[in-house]
Amino acid sequence: MKELALILIPLAASGAAFAWPSERTRPWLLPAVGAVHVVLALTLLVTPPPLVPGAWFGFDPLARATLPAVSLLFLVCAAYAVAYLKLRSERRNRVFVAALLAMLGLLSLAMQSQHLGLLWVAAEAATLTTVPLLHFNGTARAFEATWKYLLIGGTGIALSLLGSFCLGYASLHGGGAGDLTFAALAAQGAALTRPWLLAAWVLLLTGYGTKMGLAPMHTWKPDAYGEAPAIVGAVLAGGMTTMAFVAVLRVKQVLDAAGAGEMTSRTLLVLGLFSMIVAALFLLGTPDFKRMLAYSSVEHMGILAVGAALGGAGMAAALFHVWNNSLTKGALFLSAGNLRRAAGGRTVNEVAGMAWRAPMSSRILVVGLLAITACPPFGPFFSELRIVRTALETSHGTAAALFLGCLLLAFFGMTRLVFAIVDGRPRTATRATGDHLRETAGTIVPPLVFLGCSLWLGLATPSLLRETWNVAASLLAPAP
Repeated sequence: MKELALILIPLAASGAAFAWPSERTRPWLLPAVGAVHVVLALTLLVTPPPLVPGAWFGFDPLARATLPAVSLLFLVCAAYAVAYLKLRSERRNRVFVAALLAMLGLLSLAMQSQHLGLLWVAAEAATLTTVPLLHFNGTARAFEATWKYLLIGGTGIALSLLGSFCLGYASLHGGGAGDLTFAALAAQGAALTRPWLLAAWVLLLTGYGTKMGLAPMHTWKPDAYGEAPAIVGAVLAGGMTTMAFVAVLRVKQVLDAAGAGEMTSRTLLVLGLFSMIVAALFLLGTPDFKRMLAYSSVEHMGILAVGAALGGAGMAAALFHVWNNSLTKGALFLSAGNLRRAAGGRTVNEVAGMAWRAPMSSRILVVGLLAITACPPFGPFFSELRIVRTALETSHGTAAALFLGCLLLAFFGMTRLVFAIVDGRPRTATRATGDHLRETAGTIVPPLVFLGCSLWLGLATPSLLRETWNVAASLLAPAP
């Protein structure tokens, strides 16, 4: 079963990486496993297997619409990791490589989970594998960020466990037989006990919304993204958050089947717009370009929530945006990581003139900025345009106006910071880091690949992907 191989191959490779004796060759396991994973994911995308009734996991339409994007993200980041770990030869990479591979396997399990309990177990395990990745730099600030991530993320996971209990009890109280697969829960429909159902939604949305980074549950993101290596930030922003979004959609599908669709949609709409507003305000003031990417991630999680709240076409646009966010954020994180090493700093008071010190990375960052702020012809422009159009077609004019206003503020905030660090004369601290300025193919080609993918999604979105997103959306938000 190829869908099982998506889980077992990375987990087996994680164990092999931990036992691998050579620090120099161990990182090559990452692109090797990533390539196999991509081949399997794309094969399943083209020829999806039938979902076995009652199965606890499977490559269903929602996994088909999202997991290949995470697989592509991991492969390109894995190629970058080989060059990155060579530059960071002073740090042992055994745990780093093993944890990254384990995360890929656990994300694959979570995104294919058809069982409420299995989803929670996979999400919790993926959270734990992230901890050594965040602490890779070994600094005091990285240690603080790791603990903050663990405490806030752990709280979110605990709330999602409590929400899972509530949803299970709503099923039992409504005459269910204890089957916690999402198909069985949705089949119960209105028989689910409403008070317990609503409690489950609040707890599960808070729990998995914390993993997504929706405001106000986003407070772990600035520290974690600011202190983590670029590759870890990219996988968190495009992989872990996608997994959490998939979890929210699966729970929403159950509540919609129970007749609570209006409530879930309103909740997501409010949280999505609030996240965009909070992110836009912080983007206008932050001086740190790695924290900028964290707030940008909060904004784009809000965009996903808004799209999912609009149902039908909005859901399909949100799934389209999952791909755009994952691949475009990859370019931003990797190029920002290059600039961080080149400059020896990360704030506008420490960094300037990077167009002279790291010209290729600076150009990639600027183009990535244009892409993530929805400038045509990059993919995010088209997915966000579809969300706005759907909002107007469904009589959500106020939401559309707030959506566009937040996008404009975010554009101003991000361009203010990016051009401040790219232009001007290099700071003294920047000039003193000459040993770390050599841009190699290994650190430049991966973010360029991400930008190429963003252009590809914007200019020539494959009909297969459009059909995949529409099928998943029709199952998640069937027409009345």
